[in-house]
Amino acid sequence: MMKTLIIIPTYNEKENLRPLLREIFRYAPTTDVLIVDDHSPDGTGELAEELAREDARVHVMHRPGKLGLGTAYIAGFKYALEQGYDAAFEMDADFSHDPRYLPDFLRLIEEADLVIGSRYIKGGATPNWPFLRRLISGGGNIFARTLLALPVHDCTAGYRCYRREVLESIDLDSIRSRGYAFQVELVYRVWRQGFRIVETPIVFEDRRVGQSKMSKAIILEGFLFVLRTRFGRKPQLPPPVRREATLVGKAAKNEACERVPETSR
Repeated sequence: MMKTLIIIPTYNEKENLRPLLREIFRYAPTTDVLIVDDHSPDGTGELAEELAREDARVHVMHRPGKLGLGTAYIAGFKYALEQGYDAAFEMDADFSHDPRYLPDFLRLIEEADLVIGSRYIKGGATPNWPFLRRLISGGGNIFARTLLALPVHDCTAGYRCYRREVLESIDLDSIRSRGYAFQVELVYRVWRQGFRIVETPIVFEDRRVGQSKMSKAIILEGFLFVLRTRFGRKPQLPPPVRREATLVGKAAKNEACERVPETSR
């Protein structure tokens, strides 16, 4: 059994935190959780400490202010490496990433290097989204995967699980993106290095309580990252791991893989 860590960045998520952990441990009782709190003024950090005292599977990292989603995950990835975890999850605190999919991730990460919870493959969905949000998200994914030639349907998905070997190989300190761009940049690096990528369908629900952290600046950052990567100076990446990159479109049934030609890397 792999030793796994779920990284949950928080900023004003006090109402969600306790019920979320209850659901996580219902579906993945052997995993650990790291809460990375950006000095939430609503007391999320204090509640996280209380939960950690109640359950040894819960760990807390406090940061001095709102430093961005990308840096929170990088801090969590480094913690996972330092503490000897075999795999690390990205997961939102607002229930948009349903814990009921955790068993699927845990099964698939046994064979894959990166598992992505995808809204844009068969079985995935974004119910109750307004038209404008569907346009921005869906259009942004088409834009990113077309310009960067990525064999991934949901480049901006934030529900993911990485194997330790991936985190050790992608040079975490060189990543500068924060929002949507952070997710695109990581999947781009993972694919360019030849790691195996799997998408598994998820239904992405709107947050239950609290306010969305999405902003025009985050959307713009993602757009500019794709343009710079496609037409500007390419980011310096470590040498490929020389494994055939694989994308499984319908991962839950382990159907045939779509192979990424060597010439497209």
